[in-house]
Amino acid sequence: MRPMQLSSKLQNVRYELRGPLLQTAKQMEAEGHRILKMNLGDTAEFGLEAPESVVVDMIHHLRGAQGYSDSKGIFSARTAISQYYQTRGLLQIGVEDIFIGNGVSELISMSLQAFMENGDEVLIPAPDYPLWTAAVALTGGKPVHYLCDEAENWWPDMADVESKITQRTKAIVIINPNNPTGAVYPRHVLEQFAALARKHNLVLFSDEIYEKIRYEEAEHIHTASVAEDVCCLTFSGLSKAYRMPGYRAGWVAVTGPHAATLAYREGLELLASLRLCPNVPAQHAIQTCLGGYQSIDALIRPGGRLREQRDRALKLLTAIPGVTCVPAAGAMYLFPRLDPELYPVKNDEQFVLDLLRDQKILVSHGTAFNWPQPDHFRFVILPSVEDIEEAVRRISTFLAAYRNS
Repeated sequence: MRPMQLSSKLQNVRYELRGPLLQTAKQMEAEGHRILKMNLGDTAEFGLEAPESVVVDMIHHLRGAQGYSDSKGIFSARTAISQYYQTRGLLQIGVEDIFIGNGVSELISMSLQAFMENGDEVLIPAPDYPLWTAAVALTGGKPVHYLCDEAENWWPDMADVESKITQRTKAIVIINPNNPTGAVYPRHVLEQFAALARKHNLVLFSDEIYEKIRYEEAEHIHTASVAEDVCCLTFSGLSKAYRMPGYRAGWVAVTGPHAATLAYREGLELLASLRLCPNVPAQHAIQTCLGGYQSIDALIRPGGRLREQRDRALKLLTAIPGVTCVPAAGAMYLFPRLDPELYPVKNDEQFVLDLLRDQKILVSHGTAFNWPQPDHFRFVILPSVEDIEEAVRRISTFLAAYRNS
């Protein structure tokens, strides 16, 4: 029998967050080792569960959720999403502008499939959530990374963004709040993105899945609110703020001049129909989540679990010689930097693999997020304070040996 060949479409596709490092960790666990996992943003793994009212509501609707729904999603859920955005000033978003999907991940792929031609370029932040880079490559496009400036709160370097726009550039991806840096972009940054989109006739893809997870006085501003005359896709969902990543409930809202987006919307509807419909039981959670008590607020305010874990992790990590870190203004991660003078890392994937084998702790290397230098790693703040303290102790021990060697 002729062997099945790997598709050439996968040649430039990577998703290292679930790659060889995770497989090594699983193998070590099978051998009896306890691995401290500071690598994935899965809230359920760390006891951060979905609100009880949401679970009860899904169970209540379960018998009526056995059939297919409308391919774009059930009407009550899309109405709740539309009303949510309207209360935040986006009055132009109606029910028909909403597409519900099996998490934002599915919608990213669908949205690009309906838009991209082979060779089209899409600007993506560095560092980024690597699904964006992979999805662009998988659809035949070319991901081009613009730099975010660590010295400026990890906000995008707008001069670098514009310098990378070519005749083949079709869109700009904005991840706000950002994964992995935790940056939250102020209004003037978003206005500059909108200005570039107008000037160069580009589409904006705004990934806002962490919009409700912010610290101190950080304010989240929807990109679409400063770009009403620009074609803009806003992605969000229930996975993070409502601690239900396994239920797979996300959405995208399409805004901008209706005539300019009409053909694209028809393409999205076609792709939505081809996958039949999104997960129906989880759709019944959307109205309850958006209209009910916002339990995430108690977790991010002073004294709340996420806030306390972020603060403790930041303090302990930056106490290690040669480790610096911009405080995360949002999301669930820190992105510390290793001073190259003290830690001349050449291959950061090998570095975190050595850390895993030596100290039984798993973090993600910075180049997995398309950061160009091997001098960062991502540290998840979801584990308990006790586990964070133990994790940083192990990292400190490993780095001390690294310096001495």
